[in-house]
Amino acid sequence: MNKVRQFSFTSIAFTSLIVLAGCTSKAPILGVENGQLTPCPDKPNCVNSFSQGEAHYIEPIIIADTKVAVKNDILKVVNGFENSKVTVSESSYVRAEFTSKIFGFVDDVEFYFPETMSSDTTVHVRSASRLGYSDFNVNRERVEKIRLKFETLKSY
Repeated sequence: MNKVRQFSFTSIAFTSLIVLAGCTSKAPILGVENGQLTPCPDKPNCVNSFSQGEAHYIEPIIIADTKVAVKNDILKVVNGFENSKVTVSESSYVRAEFTSKIFGFVDDVEFYFPETMSSDTTVHVRSASRLGYSDFNVNRERVEKIRLKFETLKSY
């Protein structure tokens, strides 16, 4: 009986530590520097359309519309997720936080859409976990869901 209580206490303490760590993580310094989003760290919990490595690379999102319309669509799409919050909104850059439901872990998602001569707008994207090592492809899957939402939004 005593071993069961000890296991239970240890499990509760460990879970509480994970939850508190997820909730207290400080926002990293991110943004655009030299025309690119911050590179991914040497961990598999990040994707970036500027990445040279296959493990981190993800295709940018290309939309046939103006920068202003694209920015408005980014805000619509991001705000459509129940666990998201836009934290920065500038003319060529949007940053949002996505919080996991169970442990409250925060992922930072950035969108950068530079000036181009094309009639299409290229949206470079970076999505990364603040804590931990692996993310079980959550960031890659999130970007693909966002891409799909853009395609759905533009098909009307």
